[in-house]
Amino acid sequence: MRVLALPPGRRAWAVAVMCAAVGMVIGMVTIVNTALPAMAAETGLDQSQQTWVVDVYTLVLAALVLPAGALADRYGRRGVLVLGLVVFAVSCAAPLLTESAAGLIAARSVTGLAAALIMPPTLSIINASFPPAGRGRAIGLWAAVAGLGGLLGLIVAGLLLQHFSWHAVFLGPAVFSALLAVAACTVPTSRESRRHPFDHLGAALSALSIGALVFGILRAADLGWSSPVVLGALVAGVLLAGLFGWFESRRAEPLLDVRLFANRAFSTGALSVTLQFTAAFGALFAMAQYLQLVKGYEPLKSGLVLWPIAVSLLPLAMASAPLARKLGLRTLTCLGLATVVAGVVLLGRLGPHSGYPALAVAVCVLGGGLGLTAPAATSAILDNVPPDKYGVASAVNDATREIGAALGIALAGSILSATYTGTVKASTAALPAPAQQAADGSVAGALAVARQYGPAGQDLAEAGRAAFSHGMWFSLLALAAIVAAGTVALGCIRRPRKPTDP
Repeated sequence: MRVLALPPGRRAWAVAVMCAAVGMVIGMVTIVNTALPAMAAETGLDQSQQTWVVDVYTLVLAALVLPAGALADRYGRRGVLVLGLVVFAVSCAAPLLTESAAGLIAARSVTGLAAALIMPPTLSIINASFPPAGRGRAIGLWAAVAGLGGLLGLIVAGLLLQHFSWHAVFLGPAVFSALLAVAACTVPTSRESRRHPFDHLGAALSALSIGALVFGILRAADLGWSSPVVLGALVAGVLLAGLFGWFESRRAEPLLDVRLFANRAFSTGALSVTLQFTAAFGALFAMAQYLQLVKGYEPLKSGLVLWPIAVSLLPLAMASAPLARKLGLRTLTCLGLATVVAGVVLLGRLGPHSGYPALAVAVCVLGGGLGLTAPAATSAILDNVPPDKYGVASAVNDATREIGAALGIALAGSILSATYTGTVKASTAALPAPAQQAADGSVAGALAVARQYGPAGQDLAEAGRAAFSHGMWFSLLALAAIVAAGTVALGCIRRPRKPTDP
């Protein structure tokens, strides 16, 4: 497959449509998260059902993105993209017709399937539309939008919920996806130059292995890392991943050539993406609660006050590819990830009485680290596969992104919850049992109990906010430590003496 010969205007249009699509897919996570309290109040969803309404989207997306990328390579990237956008629109509209827990969860699972069909073509179409010298800025813009997707979701959800019911957070994306499906019909398409049999067993093994890993990570936030369900899922995921690697290494036409991970640049890019999104989504998870529950901001304001992240992320994302050529991928990756670590630590230091400048500086530093690393990592993954496999390579980028996001949220959530409960107990010991249980469970519960006591509950509210900030510090410190350890590991990767690139 050759790079498509396109005029600059059509390339710019293709980039715009692809960025809009990937922003919608990423933003749909935080859009529904923000609307969940209103949904639960009106539909009667219990806590377990609320968790599944959020998590099933990520689970299905992560599990199916690799087979979806292979389908795009085989049958045409534009066709798979348009199909995904149509399914996304229909499944987003489904909650308008049902408010049952089963219906909402089923609709969200179909939306996850649609997202898996959308994600790989967005990046592979960009890569196939530009010559190597011109890809850097286009991929940088795509990576910047993907990085800001969660923040955009917060802002969109806040705007919609300010004026409409929770149904609007599904109707809005449904309409937008339908419009994008029409627009996507006009972008260039590409596919592999030589047809080969689709690897059905490899697709099944990849879906089961990634699905089991993501399921275990997501459930850890609720059940704890020592839960038999969590441990069983994680062990099953690792064993299935090993079986997938063994099977794929013996196939003449594999779904994913696992020898790619012996390529230093490819493996550096994949690990870098995982670490970036572990930090970014874990931090965003904690910050969304901090801003609303500790600082008392409305959902819309919670998204808007994070705008400084774009000030550093966007320009550095556009400069990432030239910097990678100048400094080298490993040097730029380690520098960017070290900046991410600094940003996460600065966010963790925020407390109940921290001023806005401290928040602005922290998110600006985090955005700078993501801007430096995300486009370079994505380019490293795509540049080390043949053009026929752009869809699969894009899917690897997407799968590592989703695994990292799930890991970040689960780690931040579990550490924050455990630390909060252990810290706030000293202030809730004198409360009646039901009130104590609510206050010990979450800062939202502590604030609700405090309101029942009127002015006398002020001390409890302050204790809850302080305990949450304490828990946020330890959770983000743990994320920073993981990213720092990964940065050291990346710095130690050496080029093999003999070429092992496939």
